[in-house]
Amino acid sequence: MSTADDTQKTKDPEYLSTLERGLRVLNAFDADHPELPLSEVATITGLSPAVARRCLHTLLELGYVGKNGRRFILKPKVLEFGSAYLHSMNLEQVATPYLQKLRDQTGDSSSLAVLSGDEILYLVHVSTERKIRLGASVGTRFPVHATSLGRALMAYQPDSVIDAYLDTVELRKFTEHTITAKAELEKRLRKIRQQGHDSAQDELDYGIVSVAVPIFDTNRQVVASVNCSTSTTRVSREKLIEERLPLLQDAAIEIELALKKWPFLANSLRG
Repeated sequence: MSTADDTQKTKDPEYLSTLERGLRVLNAFDADHPELPLSEVATITGLSPAVARRCLHTLLELGYVGKNGRRFILKPKVLEFGSAYLHSMNLEQVATPYLQKLRDQTGDSSSLAVLSGDEILYLVHVSTERKIRLGASVGTRFPVHATSLGRALMAYQPDSVIDAYLDTVELRKFTEHTITAKAELEKRLRKIRQQGHDSAQDELDYGIVSVAVPIFDTNRQVVASVNCSTSTTRVSREKLIEERLPLLQDAAIEIELALKKWPFLANSLRG
C-alpha cells in the first residue's frame, strides 16, 4: 500500500528507487529470518519476485548477500555500513568513556540509544559480566513502549510526533507489567517530562530493572537517551533510582558537553 511519504518520494527526481529497494531487501533479514528464499524476500519487502531477484543477485555479486541452496543469507560485509557510521561519528570519544565510568561506579550495564521509528536502536552498550535473560549490543532494537530508554526518548519529542506514534503503534505485551494501554502510555510520557527520567522493571522481560534519562543537543532537542540496567536480584527499582539516577544524570551532562565539540554527531543523532 502506498503512503503519502512514498508518493512524495516518487515525485522527487533525486530519489533513487532502485537503491531503496536494495536496502529494503537487506532489511528483510533479521533474527527470525536469518535465511530467506526469494519468495519470502518478495513477501516481506512488498517487491515483485522479479525485482527482489534482481536486488538479491546484485547484492550477491557485491558480497553483501550469500546463498545456501535456494535460500539467501546476509554476509559479514554488511557490517561495513555500521562500522563506517560508528567510526565517522566518534561515538567512542563522545559517549563510551562516560558510560564505562558509570558501569564502573555502579556495576550495571549502561547504554546509549536513539529513536528509530517505533523502536530504540542501541549505538553504545557497555556491559558487565553479570548475565541477564535479555542481552543487548550495538545494533539491538527494542520497542519504545516497553523500555525506559525508549520512553525517555519519546517523552521529549514534539507533540505531533508523540501523537502520530500513539495513533499508529501496536503496544505488544511482553510481560504482565508491559504498558499496553495507549492512555496509560501517554500519561507516563507526560510524567517523564515532569520528572526528567523514566524507570522500568519486568516490562520487556522478567528480572530486568533500569533507569534512563534523555540526552539533549545545544538547542535542547532530545537526540538520544542513556540508561543503567541490571538484574532485579541485585537492586530494587527504588534503590536503583535513588543510587544510580544522580550518577546517570552526571554522565548525561558529560555526554551533552562532549556533543558540543562534535556538532555533526548531534545532527546525525537527531535524525
